[in-house]
Amino acid sequence: MKLNELQTPNFILNLDVLEKNLKHVQDLCNKNDKNLWPMTKTHKSTRLAKMQVEYGAKGLLVGTVDEAEAFINEGVENITFPYTISNVNNIKRIIELSKKARIIISFDNIESAKIWDKELNNQNIKLEYFILINSGLNRLGVKPEECVKLSKELSNLTNLKLIGISTHPGHVYGVKSPEEVKLVSNQEVQVMEIAKKYLTEAGFEVKYVATGSTPTFFDVVSENLFDILRPGNYPFYDNIQLSLGICKEEDCALTALGTIISKPNDKLFIVDVGSKCLGLDKGAHGSSLITGFGKVKGHDELNIIGLSEEVGKIEILGDTNLNIGDKVEIIPNHSCSCANMTSYIIGYRGEDIEEIIEIDVRGNSNKPMI
Repeated sequence: MKLNELQTPNFILNLDVLEKNLKHVQDLCNKNDKNLWPMTKTHKSTRLAKMQVEYGAKGLLVGTVDEAEAFINEGVENITFPYTISNVNNIKRIIELSKKARIIISFDNIESAKIWDKELNNQNIKLEYFILINSGLNRLGVKPEECVKLSKELSNLTNLKLIGISTHPGHVYGVKSPEEVKLVSNQEVQVMEIAKKYLTEAGFEVKYVATGSTPTFFDVVSENLFDILRPGNYPFYDNIQLSLGICKEEDCALTALGTIISKPNDKLFIVDVGSKCLGLDKGAHGSSLITGFGKVKGHDELNIIGLSEEVGKIEILGDTNLNIGDKVEIIPNHSCSCANMTSYIIGYRGEDIEEIIEIDVRGNSNKPMI
């Protein structure tokens, strides 16, 4: 089947570009002696997770228990949870998974850790953990000056073992220019250096320092401080990464394929791709660099100015060779959330459809027994 024979809307994935992106990031990690543990909430696909491991990833960072379970069932041996988990039912599921694979959990408070310690004690199991450090996002994590106090509290819990510190510099997505990415990268390094210093001087062993975001990855991959890097978006990239100067248009592997269905006037197209494909995301942390609801690939004269649920409004800013019935590819603003909109993605090379990639661990993929 050929690409131009697909119905629209549809999500399509350029496999050549995907593989190039996977190889580039893995090669940088290998060159700089870093372990790559990519964040899998980007794609929520066992197929793509296995590809990352095949390319050399040492483990996976997961957003949900469902992701962890699905990947472990596919043979992945190393999993990290980057958020504090406090729901007892979730904890029990993770403990069961720890009998099949290495599980690393994360804490930024003692209360959650006590819940874990009790459940682990019931089964005489010990788990490794990271202390979450706030490097500027102000979401999860403790400040460097608070990490020794928390470490001392956590050290009293006999079923938990500290192995390192981790952070997510997600505030990089809120910068006002590509030049400011480097400032966040510098902050990321400085904060984690301070946290490691405080803990080491207090007598704690910090075996691993982990961090992760796609925009800062390329700045910090050569930093000796870090042992584990955990970017997520890099397999696909998207319009946000474009706006930050992290990638070029040809690096964006995932697009939404649509058809122009109407031209109400000389300055407006209507396309059959709406918010149920592209979402309404202009940056999870308030990016001011995004002007529209996606980028029409290869057509700088177009700007997506509005989305209904099933259709989009595209402003015509200059001369265009497109007409009603023509197909267009739209680079999502945020590919991570868009991948979660579909049950599958069409993988292609050139004009040929090669495979259907299941997005098989999105949402509540593991249904409860009632």
